[in-house]
Amino acid sequence: MKVKQLMLMTIRNWAPVITLLISMAFPTAIAQADEPQVLRVLCYNIHYGQGMDQVYDIPRLAKVIEKAKPDLVALQEVDVGVKRSGRLHEARLVADLTGLKVRFGPTQHYEGGLFGNAVLSRFPYEDVHIQPLPYTESTPERTTYPRAAISVIVRLPNNTQVRFISTHFQHNVPEDRVNEAKAINQFFDDRAIPTILAGDMNAKPDEEPIQILQQEWTNAIDEQKLPTAPSQNPRSRIDYIFYRGASLKMISSEVIDESMASDHRPVLAVFEISR
Repeated sequence: MKVKQLMLMTIRNWAPVITLLISMAFPTAIAQADEPQVLRVLCYNIHYGQGMDQVYDIPRLAKVIEKAKPDLVALQEVDVGVKRSGRLHEARLVADLTGLKVRFGPTQHYEGGLFGNAVLSRFPYEDVHIQPLPYTESTPERTTYPRAAISVIVRLPNNTQVRFISTHFQHNVPEDRVNEAKAINQFFDDRAIPTILAGDMNAKPDEEPIQILQQEWTNAIDEQKLPTAPSQNPRSRIDYIFYRGASLKMISSEVIDESMASDHRPVLAVFEISR
């Protein structure tokens, strides 16, 4: 028998023993590599910091977020340098108070500052993209707002990449919401990376924008489809978390019972993501 064949047979015979010795020496590392990563995802329209008592209170909002122990947070209606909210950089302040990393995605200029969406993450960012969405411009008879989505890619401790998107659809033009849903499906059609989409869609579960999104995404909605707005005596479900990717598995979903910090209630979904 040739020397090369003898060497291969020896390696094969000893392979199980070597694996056992490694697992005994490094049990935690082996377990962590095999276990799926748990992701806690929060979606929250923070009403530019103003609570139902008309008080602007970012620390109060930060406590709501912190209590949910999220890994990823999608925020909507975020002020940066805007007069009404005291010229605060709300995105940075929430990040500082929660210990999370922030990226801000402005959609318009407002009262000397910027207004838009934001993303908070416990994990490092590898990419950030702001995608404008279609909208109808304001007229003297009807005020509308520019719309966009902020998309980031983060890398998890198990070395998996995840795309996370925060968006906010038009509040008073139904055809805009339909076009914005179609645009989301078009702009974020890359299936190479597991993706989570969260936002205030300003549409109820049975309405066309949600049906359009559900053609490409799974709706991580609680079984009761509980309402999220207004936060006090809520009547409409308009805040959502969607996901896509074979490695993502939803564990639970809920609307958090918080009625003062904003005019919306936050939505929390918990996922497992395998490598």
